[in-house]
Amino acid sequence: MNAPTVLTDVALPPTTIVVDHPLIQHKLTLMRRSRTPANEFRLLLREISMLLAYEVTRDMPTELIEIETPLATMQAPILSGKKLCLVSVLRAGGGILEGMLEILPAARVGHVGLYRDPVSLQAVEYYLKLPRDISERTAIVLDPMLATGNSAVAAVSEVKAAGCQSIKFVCLIAAPEGLKVMHEAHPDVTVYAAAVDSHLNDHGYIVPGIGDAGDRIFGTK
Repeated sequence: MNAPTVLTDVALPPTTIVVDHPLIQHKLTLMRRSRTPANEFRLLLREISMLLAYEVTRDMPTELIEIETPLATMQAPILSGKKLCLVSVLRAGGGILEGMLEILPAARVGHVGLYRDPVSLQAVEYYLKLPRDISERTAIVLDPMLATGNSAVAAVSEVKAAGCQSIKFVCLIAAPEGLKVMHEAHPDVTVYAAAVDSHLNDHGYIVPGIGDAGDRIFGTK
């Protein structure tokens, strides 16, 4: 029997998808350990991100084209429909972006710079750069932690304001509080997470979590 990936009894919004693949859970456990060094932490996050990319793109449409193999002519599937844009929430979102681009090298990339005010815990924007044609793409917003939900909501709101109507959100770990806030603000956005942890502490950190994702990725604390 697989280990649980949801560490709370709180009912999750219907737009939450927990990706409980054993490889993801194994690598996440290694990331959670406080003694895991920054270089190993980054590598594990990159590997998990590649695995998450498979799940988040599961519903991408395909069409048949005629090709020639060394032995015969055949009808074979190829991706069709809307193109993708990966939107990294700075600074920690870059850790997921690297792995996603390994699987989706043709995707356009956007950035939303946000930091969390330590007192109000509200998201403060300092940078925004999105592709001009994002309204014609499916946007996948990337941030390792969905904690209070304030940064996630702000990032998705900016993507919507740019005209994008097809949006998904990918994180490593989510808190029930953040999932609730996200669903209330953007009920049309599906959230993909490797795990849902117990709760937030008084400082807005996910428990048991992994600590500050940005600090652990870049070794700044």
